[in-house]
Amino acid sequence: MRIRAVIWDLDGTLLDTLDDLAASTNAALLQNGLPERTRDEVRAFVGNGVRRLIERAVPQGTDEQTIGRVYDAFVVHYGAHSRDHTRPYAGVTQMLDALAERGVRLAIVSNKIDFAVKELSRAYFGERMSSAVGDAPGRRRKPAPDSVLEAMRQLGAAPEETVYVGDSDVDVETAKNAGVTGCAVSWGFRSERCLRDAGAEHIAATPQELLRLLETL
Repeated sequence: MRIRAVIWDLDGTLLDTLDDLAASTNAALLQNGLPERTRDEVRAFVGNGVRRLIERAVPQGTDEQTIGRVYDAFVVHYGAHSRDHTRPYAGVTQMLDALAERGVRLAIVSNKIDFAVKELSRAYFGERMSSAVGDAPGRRRKPAPDSVLEAMRQLGAAPEETVYVGDSDVDVETAKNAGVTGCAVSWGFRSERCLRDAGAEHIAATPQELLRLLETL
């Protein structure tokens, strides 16, 4: 295996977080007198960070002050409930362990708020991850390459030996912008058609298939 480092998106790639994201979104909307959204609507809204999720979830024409209140309410609720229903996708933990046994360094990069990324990484993956990088002031969100480049710096990894794995069109673009090989997974929040339309060259349907794919890169 030529690859020495694999950097992972979190939501929809390693963890099925959709139920908790939807619950926190709707709690924040209801707290501010706004209509709830369906699970599938929230699925379509995620991928560009919490602020963008809230901007998409509120009714069109909502003023900035209200958006800010909904965002703040989401952060509070999600901070307390981010692990109510969230679980790793089947086969993910075994795949990570297999990569670690091969000497591959692992990290997480997500547009989720930084504190939540670090907390979820510790809770579900323990010492498997050498780095967990989320949305923080002064760092551009994906698809900008900033977070992937920061994770690579922490891992001591070069672009030619690094793969970025994610489940969305945003992740496909992020890998390209960071100058690393990208792999997409179709078990998450976006369809295989969406990933192919975004230009994904490598797509895996299961963690086992992804492991085999990584071994060929």
